[in-house]
Amino acid sequence: MERIDRVVGVCLILCAFVLSCSKTSYRPPSPAGQPPLSGLKSQKPYQIKGVWYYPLPNADGFVEEGIASWYGADFHGKPTACGERYDMWALTAAHKTLPLGTNVKVTNLQNQKSIILRINDRGPFVSGRVIDLSCKAAQELGSYGRGTAPVRVEAVQVASEYKVGQDTFWKVDPPPSFRYGSFAIQIGAFRDQGNATRLRDKMAAAKMEARVAPGFDKGENIYRVQVGNYRDLVAAKQEVDGFKSNGFPDAFVISVEGN
Repeated sequence: MERIDRVVGVCLILCAFVLSCSKTSYRPPSPAGQPPLSGLKSQKPYQIKGVWYYPLPNADGFVEEGIASWYGADFHGKPTACGERYDMWALTAAHKTLPLGTNVKVTNLQNQKSIILRINDRGPFVSGRVIDLSCKAAQELGSYGRGTAPVRVEAVQVASEYKVGQDTFWKVDPPPSFRYGSFAIQIGAFRDQGNATRLRDKMAAAKMEARVAPGFDKGENIYRVQVGNYRDLVAAKQEVDGFKSNGFPDAFVISVEGN
């Protein structure tokens, strides 16, 4: 299979251009004689069940649309990617690339119902699906019975109200970086470990970094073949197009923990 190194070079150039165009965030004026308060924003957030949520600025935020699925009893009580036990009755979700701990607003595009979830796991490891909801989340969004639903996923931040004189602001933490981290490309998933090993060896013979990552799907062992080690999400997504046009139509980017 033809190497895709030229694509990565172009992506790195694009990354440098995007970084040069980044904007600084607005800070409200501080009272006379007091230093500016970091982390304050003047845009009004919204409140759901007593908790304030601050939408990330468009330049730093994350929005995507795609298919949501859900996972339940087979994984209930098992460790998630962040180390905590999966609770199918909590409002959490799994995502391939968003930083663990990120809060997201998920909207069912069929009925317009929206809820806030916390990303605490990785997945879904199925091409075309963008988020794996907890059982409780699927019920609240109205997608439990059908199993899947088209959704919009928007990253948000938890905000706390803060008074400066007569003015009200909302204190938030700096937005996490969705773009930079450790990413790989999944090119296949197999029930048979031997098939996964053969594909990994084929990629290694083509001088590509490749590994087999074991996992579970519907209570059964599954072996995922992942290639590459990318520090920039944009570069990884650009490389996916090369894999799709070279015999791996279901390739997609995942986040790799611990690197």
